[in-house]
Amino acid sequence: MGSLIGCWMGLKPGGATPASFMAYGFCKQSYSNKEEFGKGASAGIIAPEAAAHGAGTSATLPMITLGIPGSPTMAVIMGGLMIFGLQPGPMLFKEHADFVWGLIASCWVGNFLGFFLVLAFAPIFASVLRIRFAIILPIIVYVCAIGAYAVNNRMIDVYYMIIFGILGYLFKKLNYPLAPMVLALVLGDMAEQAMRQALIMGQGSPLIFFKPPLALPIMIAALIIFFWPLISAWKRKLAGKPA
Repeated sequence: MGSLIGCWMGLKPGGATPASFMAYGFCKQSYSNKEEFGKGASAGIIAPEAAAHGAGTSATLPMITLGIPGSPTMAVIMGGLMIFGLQPGPMLFKEHADFVWGLIASCWVGNFLGFFLVLAFAPIFASVLRIRFAIILPIIVYVCAIGAYAVNNRMIDVYYMIIFGILGYLFKKLNYPLAPMVLALVLGDMAEQAMRQALIMGQGSPLIFFKPPLALPIMIAALIIFFWPLISAWKRKLAGKPA
């Protein structure tokens, strides 16, 4: 499930972060022992990582076929291609087919080598968890502050980071889910821009969101995902299980 969610989110702008949180939420909803999440449940670790990897790989598709980067990493790669005179888009397959298939082959080789590297160094990566959280926390805050400042070189972004960090801490203490807020912050602006573009194309009619053959199945899938918690509760009620 995590890989499928990651591939789906990678096809749309947003990147690995929304995919990871969405996969974690879906996995938590469908897991039989939800109380294990937050305490090192293997499903809660595997699903977000699989989603992040799937999103990072599938984000190549819109970049190379349509010239629309699906993640910040693909935006950097797209800029590099344009520097070398390669314009991502449908004509790239016709004019530089050797490069396109070479890139696809490199993805396969990279995943194959990465599989063995992860298996070899997994114990070393896991040993980081043995470090006391009091030591890791200042490092995390420091890196986050550098990342927030480096985006626009503005100190106000660091203040925003602190404010939302406190807000996230309060949400965590009050048992509010953090994934919807993260998804809204990451995808909200892009969703509003895409909605305006679609309404302009449809001359103000919202029926364009339900137009076959592409928009209709995507909208149906989105509605199913949106109402899935209610559907799951209804299924458990019919089965006689506690919600």
